[in-house]
Amino acid sequence: MSVDDKAHDECGVVAINNGDAPQSTDAARAAFYALFSLQHRGQESAGIASADGRRILVRKGLGLVSGAFSEDDIESLTGSVAIGHTRYSTTGETSVRNAQPFYVETMHGPLALAHNGNLINAAELRRGLLERGVGLSSSSDTEVMVMMLAAAQGADWPERIASCMRSWKGAFSFVVLTKDAAYAARDPWGFRPLCAARLPDGGSAAASESCALRTLGCDSPADVEPGRIVELGPDGPVARGGVDAAVRRASCIFEYVYFSRPDSVWNGVQVHEARRRFGAALAREAPAEADVVIAVPDSSISAAIGYSQASGLPYDEGFAKNRYIGRTFIQPTQALRDQGVALKFNAMPGTVRGRRVVVVDDSIVRGTTTGPLVRLLRDAGATSVHVRIACPPIRHPCYMGVDMGGSGGLIARRLSIEGIRESVGADSLSYLSLDGMMLAMEKAGYGGNGFCMACFSGDYPLDIGGVADKNGFEVV
Repeated sequence: MSVDDKAHDECGVVAINNGDAPQSTDAARAAFYALFSLQHRGQESAGIASADGRRILVRKGLGLVSGAFSEDDIESLTGSVAIGHTRYSTTGETSVRNAQPFYVETMHGPLALAHNGNLINAAELRRGLLERGVGLSSSSDTEVMVMMLAAAQGADWPERIASCMRSWKGAFSFVVLTKDAAYAARDPWGFRPLCAARLPDGGSAAASESCALRTLGCDSPADVEPGRIVELGPDGPVARGGVDAAVRRASCIFEYVYFSRPDSVWNGVQVHEARRRFGAALAREAPAEADVVIAVPDSSISAAIGYSQASGLPYDEGFAKNRYIGRTFIQPTQALRDQGVALKFNAMPGTVRGRRVVVVDDSIVRGTTTGPLVRLLRDAGATSVHVRIACPPIRHPCYMGVDMGGSGGLIARRLSIEGIRESVGADSLSYLSLDGMMLAMEKAGYGGNGFCMACFSGDYPLDIGGVADKNGFEVV
């Protein structure tokens, strides 16, 4: 049960080589804690695969990382190399059969793969596999990737990985495990984050976000560049070739808006600093006559701080959040369900009573949460509520691994900004402009050469014709 009005990211991946003895479980244990740091990227399922030089062992389960594995599971995952995955699905339903990593036996030995992103040509690739008689057991595009890799030509695994990367289109930061090695690679457009570093006591690790590597004690995580393949060596990451980077780079701007943890660094920019500058730019573009600035926790806090600093208005906590309501399998009664957002948020009367409130949120997707939040603030005594959104209006669906739903569900696609304001009951509503967002990224230190901003602009970096919907393979 969820009351979120948020886009959902697709997953997080990790890879570990701790350079330890083959019978050690330290690689799997490190993978577990790295996945724990990436829990915000997906709560549907989690999996870890380890290798001991002869075989690959896999453990997977539904739910949070903390509940998907027991101590016995970790103890059974022997080997000095491991990969892991935590999932929010963008292709395929929520089920153990779609949980990652995917594992197969090949003519070159055992192989496992975990993937963060979405292949926009997965339907075509899947059809090609089926026509060749390859059996598929899931509805995930990741299984398509691992089956293609299993049959790929090349003298070694890096060559086979590069060969497949030339056929894949879309977002794919991924990790690969063989019987004695682990690799990490990133698509030529660089849609999704991926970084690697040397472990403090030897060995190396890769993960979707730098926060996971910091958890393992890594001092200097570095981005895996678009198109590159990195082997997780016993003495640190080693470049192993790849494919040419795309001329048009396409880092997902929504990683900075919402997905990544604020302590992560990507493209040389700390996420918190980018969000703080989004809020500051929003304050300059859309000031409000108000007494206090509050955030919709948690991902909007940095932007609200920036709005407060730039506007001179004090920042305070305006909502108490139950961070676990979206993670229960116990369904509420209809009466409780009718409470909606109140199951997840309560307003703080001491902060808002008798005051004019600016409430900063990172985004509005479907518009189902903002109206109830405004009503909570009014019921708690706010005299006026000014909603400020720290990104431009989302008018187009994402096909690169972000679950925003179809275009028909996007409120900014159906209504004008004034129409949204009336719908949510705010006294005023303003969004950060696209130009303001890009200027804020520059001020935050971004020196790259391109973002994917298609959810705002409709300008997709790749041809999206033939993209399957989220559950499009369930009936194949």
